[in-house]
Amino acid sequence: MPTRQTVQNFIATVERGEYIEAIEQFYAPDASMQENSQPARRGRDTLVAYERAVMAACSAMRTLPVESFLVDGDFVVIHWVFEFTRLSGKTMRIDELAHQRWEGEKIMEERFFYDPIATLAE
Repeated sequence: MPTRQTVQNFIATVERGEYIEAIEQFYAPDASMQENSQPARRGRDTLVAYERAVMAACSAMRTLPVESFLVDGDFVVIHWVFEFTRLSGKTMRIDELAHQRWEGEKIMEERFFYDPIATLAE
């Protein structure tokens, strides 16, 4: 079960735009991430590679300050809002809930819930 301080440290890392560092520091080596009902990505190295690809496709990424999160034993829910600017200059905003299962101080499973229409650049 993560401490509330660990979750706050994780959130602060993401809010600073340190996306790769957040994965490397807070995810277990065999962690998984899943977008809505898509197949899960597995393994921290895979998660880092995917994040690098997302970042490479963007000229800017920004995480708005988190206004709410919940910690209940091994489970954490974070309300994230991300803004992306694609290399084309088109923008998108994703308002999502991340549901996480932690083991100790590391994230083991994470699933994101958001409107997939939001991923279409404006």
